[in-house]
Amino acid sequence: MRILLVDDSSTMRRIQKNQLTALGLKDIIEAEDGKQAQEKLKAGMPVDVVLLDWNMPEMDGMAFLKIVRADATYNDVKIIMCTSESEKAKVLECLKAGANDYMVKPFTPESLQKKLGI
Repeated sequence: MRILLVDDSSTMRRIQKNQLTALGLKDIIEAEDGKQAQEKLKAGMPVDVVLLDWNMPEMDGMAFLKIVRADATYNDVKIIMCTSESEKAKVLECLKAGANDYMVKPFTPESLQKKLGI
């Protein structure tokens, strides 16, 4: 399983990468914002899952999500928003825009494993 990990916080990327590695997942691509993620997604396909932060500079997670979901090339890519945004309206907005799932930071390795379906 190839994962694109998108978060502007290097600390959060390191934590998530450690959780993924502990789950046996090692094919991980990192990006600091939506713009970089878009470039890496194009270059790194196939990508199976995107773990996507919402609040980032350059291009936020919602803008990235909408761009990806507008391109049929990425229909099979599972997108999980991983963010501190926990308002019900924000969750619904995200799911309506095409996210497959939603996780509120911080989250446990067990909840990540469940969301990934492994």
